[in-house]
Amino acid sequence: MSYTIFFLSGLAILLLGLLVWALRSPRVTGIQEGTLPSPDELAHRHVDYLPIIKQTISKDDYLFLSWCGMRGLSRRVRRERRKIALTYLSCLRGDFLQLWRMARVIASMSQKVGAGQEFERLRLGVTFELRYELVRLKFLLGFSPSLELGSLSQVVSNLAVRMETAVREIGESEALAAKFGSSLDGRNVNTL
Repeated sequence: MSYTIFFLSGLAILLLGLLVWALRSPRVTGIQEGTLPSPDELAHRHVDYLPIIKQTISKDDYLFLSWCGMRGLSRRVRRERRKIALTYLSCLRGDFLQLWRMARVIASMSQKVGAGQEFERLRLGVTFELRYELVRLKFLLGFSPSLELGSLSQVVSNLAVRMETAVREIGESEALAAKFGSSLDGRNVNTL
């Protein structure tokens, strides 16, 4: 057999694994069933803390502590702040997964959603997971990927805006359908 077949087989197995991994249920959701926040709340939850997290992972404090001769304290501060950033990153992922599941529910309620849009949602989920793991790995290795963290936050914000718009559109179409149905009620009008 040729190397091309091995390569394509490995790539297919990798993509299938990523698909299964992206579609799995999250381990920790952080919110009880039946109490889903609105997409707008999910967007504001992480956006409010992003500047603070970026400040905590900046190198200025570490350089100052090292300059003052407090290398041990500098290492401890760096370690603690890395834990905080990883917790924030985990919460960001949780917000994304809630919005992503909400998109699945909205797609099942809407007649306008086609296979292309479902594939786009799947691609967004896989891309986010890969970028999330890359940023997480950078944090674990001791780097401060503030630009990548901001980019992940932007993805979650954009998805929240899209979900808010979709929920509003579905609500408006349901209200219009209810109004139309109530105006025809009792008048023996055939709508076909």
